[in-house]
Amino acid sequence: MRNLQAIFRIAAFILILICIPTGSEALPLTPFHILIDVGHGGVDSGTSYGDLYEKDINLQIAKQLYQQLTATGYIVALNRHKDVALSDDNRWLDNRSRHIRDLAQRKNLAKEIGPQMMLSLHVNWSPSPRRRGAIILHQNTEESYLLAELLQNSLNKLTGTNEKPVKGKMYYMLRHNYCPSVIVEMGFISNAHDREMLTNPKAQEKIAQAITEAVSEYVKLSGNLKTEARVKESWWRKLMSSLLDKL
Repeated sequence: MRNLQAIFRIAAFILILICIPTGSEALPLTPFHILIDVGHGGVDSGTSYGDLYEKDINLQIAKQLYQQLTATGYIVALNRHKDVALSDDNRWLDNRSRHIRDLAQRKNLAKEIGPQMMLSLHVNWSPSPRRRGAIILHQNTEESYLLAELLQNSLNKLTGTNEKPVKGKMYYMLRHNYCPSVIVEMGFISNAHDREMLTNPKAQEKIAQAITEAVSEYVKLSGNLKTEARVKESWWRKLMSSLLDKL
């Protein structure tokens, strides 16, 4: 009987190994909760002030936001993690316009990976140096508006402003129904106060924290996302280990 049990365990162990896909065949273990769209990049610097470029600020804060959201327990993806133009990697739209190829790459990547939320990070500019504060642009959906309202309130508290979210119906990145999406204009690079906040690492961390808090509040109110419990080993490694221990 003992030999029969050992044979059964070995057979189960082999079956597990056979069923585990190889690296080339593996599918994502779980869908992404949040996609952070890092605005601009590469040859597209976005708006600027002297030698300060929007593309760099977007990436710096996006990395802070990624760390905070991940630490909270969400599964997060960045669509760029360095200074590159996404138009160079476009796979969906053959168009002569680099700008349109860039937007197509961003929008269709969201469709492909299927996040439950997309946050598009940007920096604003105004001809008036007095214009300041974050502005959130949203889709024409209840979910997107709720997310925008919570983000706007959270960032208003941080910046001491009283802005209202704006329906961004003309923006390419918001013209889809893949998931609730917003454009987060984090501040005006043309304003001295905002510029200091956008470029100071400690202040960048506070911006990321304000966004993270708003996302968590949205999750509580909508129930759309579930945080993942952290584990050091995947389920199949634990199972194989327990089988081996019993042999």
